[in-house]
Amino acid sequence: MRMTVTGRKCAAGPAFQERVEKKLSKIQRLLGPGAEEAEAKITATAQKSGMVVEVTVKFQGIVLRAEEGAQQINDALDRCVDVLVRQLRKNKTRVEKRIYAAQLSDFVDVDDESVEEETEFAIARTKRVPCKPIDVEEAILQMNLVGHQFYLFLDAETDDFNLVYRRRGGGYGLLVPERE
Repeated sequence: MRMTVTGRKCAAGPAFQERVEKKLSKIQRLLGPGAEEAEAKITATAQKSGMVVEVTVKFQGIVLRAEEGAQQINDALDRCVDVLVRQLRKNKTRVEKRIYAAQLSDFVDVDDESVEEETEFAIARTKRVPCKPIDVEEAILQMNLVGHQFYLFLDAETDDFNLVYRRRGGGYGLLVPERE
């Protein structure tokens, strides 16, 4: 697994990098054969309340992401890895079908921790909205007016659907679709 460790407002030293490699080897084993091609980006950020670690793993079109905070950087990393393992367990069947056939069960014992697997997704509501082309600033304004955390809109410049969202740490984000 290719790993990129970044420190923001802190130094991610060699001891932390070794711990990242050790912890993410568990995720690599869970992903199965070919996981050497997976990419992992680990970002450690120092904040007033402690440390925040964000881990993003990309493998064969699947993206696993976790962001956790703690007083110590190692505790935040441990929590992130636990979240990623839980995500893999919860979506075990879909991951197996997507990546490989029945090899995740070799590493994940469902009996040790009762995690209910989602078998189907229930759409609670379908909403149709008119979509006229607008710019990013207007989309943010519309999002704030309706009080949502995100807003899907048709970009006036590119004529593509984009999404703006409110970030947890403040500010806004923009998702622009990219065809593979």
